[in-house]
Amino acid sequence: MQQVENTIEQKCVQLLRKAHRFGASDLHMIPNEENYFYYFKKNTQMFEAGKLTLHLGERIISFFKFLSSLDISEKRKPQSGSFQQTFNSQKYSFRVSTLPSVYGKESLVIRLQQHDNAKIIHALSLFPDASEKIVELANNRQGLILFVGPTGSGKSTTMYSLTKYCSENLNRHVISLEDPVENSQSHLLQIQVNERSGVTYSTGLKAILRHSPDVIMIGEIRDEDTAKAAIQASLTGHLVVSTIHAKDGVGALYRLMDLGVSSEELKQTITGIVTQRLVTVANLKQPELSAIFEIISDEFLVEALNSLFTGKDFHIPHAITLSYQIERGVREGVIQRN
Repeated sequence: MQQVENTIEQKCVQLLRKAHRFGASDLHMIPNEENYFYYFKKNTQMFEAGKLTLHLGERIISFFKFLSSLDISEKRKPQSGSFQQTFNSQKYSFRVSTLPSVYGKESLVIRLQQHDNAKIIHALSLFPDASEKIVELANNRQGLILFVGPTGSGKSTTMYSLTKYCSENLNRHVISLEDPVENSQSHLLQIQVNERSGVTYSTGLKAILRHSPDVIMIGEIRDEDTAKAAIQASLTGHLVVSTIHAKDGVGALYRLMDLGVSSEELKQTITGIVTQRLVTVANLKQPELSAIFEIISDEFLVEALNSLFTGKDFHIPHAITLSYQIERGVREGVIQRN
């Protein structure tokens, strides 16, 4: 029995090392009626990397769940967690997510991230003026900065970089509340949501406020309690940084209103809304991704908020839209046309 367990552990480590050498951001294990197929995701593309028997695939997923402190016996509900491993003297964080499939088997996704690898905020953006604007937003002592974008657009990376700037350049005390903690960072105090232990986004935020933070990073505003707690924190002298699911910046305002935040509260708290996308940088031997940002702040934010009161449509100026920036990048030869 011990030998079987050791074999499974070795297989799991081999999979992670293989994904790491490939440069993958994610490892996917997807079942069908006969096998598990595993894929590596790199630069938003999926590459088939091999297949496993159903039995072996199930054992591997169970071991990853064990490492992530998930319920191994529960296979009918989605679960998420994380664990850490060291490769070549470098620590990596692995975010694990399971999902039951139509075949009665679980699928698995693991996000690979280097431990404590927050980039310098000015190195993220393809266009330096956008990074400068985000840093300008972070210099505020209080308010709410929201990041919007599809899954895999780099929102968490940007938030980690921004909190690193707040901690190291502005000497501020930063606390994060995440579900789960995606990537361990030495520059901030990280709290993980654990609903089984009673640590929800709402209760966690209330506890964090008693810990004298200057900046609070919330992994995601996903329900009314979290939205109201984030608004309250920003009203009481804290800078709050978070993500929210919406189509674009204006959509984020309406999403908050759907979650019970009043238009007056939005007017009092919102400092800036940053919509983010990743693009492929041109003229490189190896494809490399960089971020572009559509930022609603200052007078444009005032106009967007006023549109909530008047019911008039707000149209962001074309020169700062993502579509214009992509056109500009392609025209200047710095963005690879898809």
